[in-house]
Formats: sequence, C-alpha cells, structure tokens
Amino acid sequence: MAQGFYAKKVQHKGIEAVELTAFDYYAIVAPQIGTNVLRFRDTEKNMEIFRYNDDVSIAEIMNSTEVWGLPTLYLPNRFDGGLLKTSDGEYHLPVNEGKFGNHLHGFLQKRAHKIKELNAEDGKAWVTTQYVYDENDFFFTCFPVKFTAEITIELSDDGLKHTISLTNNSDRMMPISVATHTTINAPFVDGGKLENIRLQVPAVKRLTFNKRRWLPDGEQHDLDKRDMKYYEGTKCPVLRDICNDMFTGGTVRLDGEPFRGCIMTDTESGKQICYEVDEGYKFWIIWNDRGFKGYFCPEPMTAQVNAPNLDMPREESGYTEIKPGETYTVSQRFFTK
Repeated sequence: MAQGFYAKKVQHKGIEAVELTAFDYYAIVAPQIGTNVLRFRDTEKNMEIFRYNDDVSIAEIMNSTEVWGLPTLYLPNRFDGGLLKTSDGEYHLPVNEGKFGNHLHGFLQKRAHKIKELNAEDGKAWVTTQYVYDENDFFFTCFPVKFTAEITIELSDDGLKHTISLTNNSDRMMPISVATHTTINAPFVDGGKLENIRLQVPAVKRLTFNKRRWLPDGEQHDLDKRDMKYYEGTKCPVLRDICNDMFTGGTVRLDGEPFRGCIMTDTESGKQICYEVDEGYKFWIIWNDRGFKGYFCPEPMTAQVNAPNLDMPREESGYTEIKPGETYTVSQRFFTK
C-alpha cells in the first residue's frame, strides 16, 4: 500500500518527470512528453492501469507518444487532407498520414510542457503544467492561432483526475476538439489473462466510416447485436482487431447509478477500472492496434473525427469554437474497484 501522499520531481528513464502518490494510487507524469501519464498503478490491488513497460526506452515512447500512457490530444484524429475550416478561417495542416491522405492527432502530445504547480496537501497530490503555443512553435506557420494549454493531473482517494484547459490568446476563433488516446494495459491486473478482460462502453448510436480513408460518412445507426456487447459489458477488447468502433456517448450503470463512462472488468478477480468523463466528452472511439500488443484504447472525444469539416449541426458533430480570451475546460477520472 502506498504510504501517505506526495508530489515530487524524479528522474524516469533518463528524463525529468513527476511522481505522484495518494492513498493506493501511484503515477508518473512526463511534462516533457505532453504531460503524458506514463504510469498509473493501484498498489494495493496490483493493477497496472495504463500501458507501461519497464524495458521500453524513453526514445521509443517519444517516437510513438500516442500509444503509451495517457497522451492528451488537441486536434485529435483525422482531418481530411489536412483541412481545418473554422467560422473565420481555413487552415491547412500537414498531411502526416500519407496512406490515407489526412492530418492525424495534432501536436500537443509531442511538446515539452513546463511545470506550473507541483504540490501535495489535504489528501491530494497534483501537478499542473502549461504549454504556450505561439509563433515560436514551428506548427504555427500552418495554424497561427495562439493559445495556452494547461493540464492538471491529480491523485486522491477518488483516483486520478485529468483536466485540460485551453485559453484562446489570439484575435480569431479557436477550434476545439480534444481527446485522450487512453492506452489501457492488457492485462491490467498483475497475472491476469487477456481472455478475461471485458469492456463496457456507454454507447448510444454507432457512427460509421468510409474505410478507404477512415473518415466519417455522416451516418448514425442503432446499436446492432455486435454493438450491444459494448453496452452490456460483454465485449473482450483484445485478441481480435478493433479498428475505430465509434459511438455517441451516454451512460451505463455502476452500483445501480448512472455512470458517464467506460468500465473495464477482469472477470477472474472481479477487479475493475472505472473511467468517467464529463459532459464535454460526447463520443467514444475504440481501437486496439490489431489486438495483440498488450493494450487497448477507449478514447473519449469532444468532437467527431474531421468534425470542423462535416456538413452537420455542431450539436451532432461536437465541434465548437471559443472567442479570443475565452477558456474551454474538460475533465475525466479513473478509479478502481
């Protein structure tokens, strides 16, 4: 069992990181890699919650930041041909997914963030980081919208809370689409078996894609028998290829109460990861990198894939914008049972 609570700077795999402990929870946060939560563990229940490997180097993680720990994405997923249309502008992002001709995942998860606050008191341990995006970032040439991103990772008896705030420092409208490319370790219970993992998703409607380029076709469908496995919590999210199963989000039941999030269960031990999001996260997309690499990703998104370019009302696409000087904030939480 973790002793007390603390927040301190440490060396992890050769870089400066932050170590947080509160009650039975332990985390390692890497501000230098987009404030990624490289490790999150329940030390009492022996659960390794995010994808983690002692033997993997920091260079390997930095080379593929989206598939380790808890990476935060601003401008997540795909934009058709790199195009991003806003109400007062048009931006052409680099096409970094040549196979499909799209821009993929933005840049925030690859930047070195600065520590703004590091503290532990009143049963909580937390770090707040900041990244100021302006003309000093090489990405600014294609996306000249100044902003400040602040991310807080907090541990307490309630689990791990992740909060991101985006403040528009520019003189134009700032597009908002946020996600975490959440990598859940498989198995997440020490000594557990892959075939015993089950995933429950608060799925309401299935969103479908043009699979030649993995862009949404704009259609919503009622859940079929296959989709209901997600909603009922009988879906095994590994040992098979799951590629971009996307749903509008609602609630499931946890301890008899509505729960806005996913629940992951190890059927042999009964241990669970509970993954709660606020109302800003309107969609879930499930992906597992072909299903045999020791992790799976239930990814909450505030907007659909390619949302700014979709011909649909914003209440359907989830896309939003904030005015100069405004701040947008969303949060999510992980805890174990």
